Amino acid sequence: MNKLYEEDYYGWANEQAALLRAGKLGAADIENIAEEIESMGKGEKRELVNRLIVLVQHLLKWEFQPEKRSSSWRATIRVQRNRIASHLADNPSLKPVLGKAVEEAYRDARIESSEETRLPESRFAEECPYSSQAILDGHFWPGVPQEFDA
Repeated sequence: MNKLYEEDYYGWANEQAALLRAGKLGAADIENIAEEIESMGKGEKRELVNRLIVLVQHLLKWEFQPEKRSSSWRATIRVQRNRIASHLADNPSLKPVLGKAVEEAYRDARIESSEETRLPESRFAEECPYSSQAILDGHFWPGVPQEFDA
């Protein structure tokens, strides 16, 4: 069974699904099934972090380059907030790790923001200056009065 897993993942996956549906647990490749399920969970967290990188990067650019603010940046911020909200609704067990995911995302967002803005990385705080709640708040626009509505 491991050979099929190694050589034809698609075939292995379909075979395992059929075995599970038929209740043939003894014939199923339980170890690799468990590994794949774990991997799927990690993938959901990676998806959250990747979306947060894009969102935080645009929030940083929005704050540090007000003269370059554009409808494109505003749209990216709004869309990422929507997608993250949907992702968290679909995966509510990710909510407790949101703070850690923001920390992880900020490291990359800081680097990318520095490169894109041509501002030194030291210009950006070492730790994320925005709370998880603010990042996802549709009324939060760093560097803009609170009455601003995108």
